Amino acid sequence: MLILTRRVNETLIIDEKIEITVLQTRGNQVRIGIQAPRDVLVHRKEVVQERKAQSKDESTKVD
Repeated sequence: MLILTRRVNETLIIDEKIEITVLQTRGNQVRIGIQAPRDVLVHRKEVVQERKAQSKDESTKVD
């Protein structure tokens, strides 16, 4: 894992295609903005994990 320090309004660039900008910090929360091509899926990790768990549960159900 690469760990970087950024301040508000500073940006990271990934693969010259994706920009991640720190918009605001408040306490232990950080608000970020992401600019990416439309074909790049951007999801929160917990949402992806929840969907995978739901999909697994549905596939193991017996009717």
